[in-house]
Amino acid sequence: MKILRFAAVGVAATLALAACGNSDDASDTSSESAAAPEAATIKLWLNGTDTPQELRDYLTTTFEAENPGSKLVIEEQDWNGLVPRLQTALSSADQTPDVVEIGNTQSPTFTYAGAFADITDMYDELGGDKLLPGFVDAGSADDKFYAAPYYSGARAVFYNKDAFAAAGVEVPSTLAEFTTAAQALQAANPAGSGFWLPGQDWYNGAAWLYTNGGNFAVKDGDTWKGALSDADSIKGLEQVQELFKTATKAPADSDSNEPWVPFNNGQAAMFSAPTWARWSIDLPACNKAVAKDDESDAAKALRTEQQTCNEEHTGVFPLPGIEAGTYANGFAGGSNIAVAAKSKHPELAKSLLKIMFTEKFQNMLGENGLIPGNTEYASSMGDDVYAKAAVSAALAAKLTPAAENWAKVEGDRILEDFFQQLATGADVKTAAAEADKQIEAALN
Repeated sequence: MKILRFAAVGVAATLALAACGNSDDASDTSSESAAAPEAATIKLWLNGTDTPQELRDYLTTTFEAENPGSKLVIEEQDWNGLVPRLQTALSSADQTPDVVEIGNTQSPTFTYAGAFADITDMYDELGGDKLLPGFVDAGSADDKFYAAPYYSGARAVFYNKDAFAAAGVEVPSTLAEFTTAAQALQAANPAGSGFWLPGQDWYNGAAWLYTNGGNFAVKDGDTWKGALSDADSIKGLEQVQELFKTATKAPADSDSNEPWVPFNNGQAAMFSAPTWARWSIDLPACNKAVAKDDESDAAKALRTEQQTCNEEHTGVFPLPGIEAGTYANGFAGGSNIAVAAKSKHPELAKSLLKIMFTEKFQNMLGENGLIPGNTEYASSMGDDVYAKAAVSAALAAKLTPAAENWAKVEGDRILEDFFQQLATGADVKTAAAEADKQIEAALN
């Protein structure tokens, strides 16, 4: 914990110095922008497995075709511990990736710190006003544009239709009904969870906070004030604690990683995740035991049959709001994408960025369940129940506060620790007051 805190606190200072040291290089390259960049190998950092291999292959092939002699190397980074790794890498010209994916909640800290190259002149070319607005805000500072929206992954609730039928539960139409349904499902299967909600899962817990009018922090003049103790926040947090107590058996000391695993194992009747999780659902009754490396026509047919079966037994719906017909203000997950300020090959990096915002690649994102950074291509997600749930959830979703030092809050794991306290029965008001102090110390 102390190591993470030290790394997070040092982000702004370290990267600000790095950006200052890079300013002369930026001016030198601008005069050569009209010339073809010299061939080189550039590095792209992508986080987790959200970007499918098909899209990675497309980027590699297309980049190398459009930039003869140059190579693209894609390195996958774990989301856990990403902030300190970025701090180290982005401050070094020898270690930095040329193009980097960063979580939308982390983007403001690195943007304000000068970690990214100014791409204001590319704003219109990348999509302009059609880019996801909240993500544009997260990637902008002082009226300049640094980190473009990559994709959004609004969360929806997946549920086991057979478990619903056995428990006599209907799809809920309000947030209160959701809690009742989760409790009924828990009662029907005491060894499992009505709703898979690990104790450190603030990403999903944020929906109750936001929907009741609360927030993590609010701007008060020139400073930030922790808002978990506000009355509206407390109301939502008490509802989250009720779910912890009565509707889940998920471990209190775990996070939101791979919630479909307990769902597949029959340990949970519902879980909440971005809608691309549909491809990770693998119910035992539907599994055809096809080898992963089997690309025969017979294997492909079995996989299609398996997916169809999974979707016949699985439903999805956007988390409902306070009143019927409304949707919860869930956390808008997703990423921004940026060119590193200390990249030795900024023109090649920008060439890759342009490929990522072409109609072809944006549509590929949508076809794989990711809401494209350019909303013009959102229709590529299709019109099935998964796409409709994603769009409905996305329209109501909210980002975390666009605070310059928000990455410190995440680097310190303040929210994971706070929600774990709720999961283990801590007094909500007392825990919220202490967390507010920690948030304020991190943000100001």
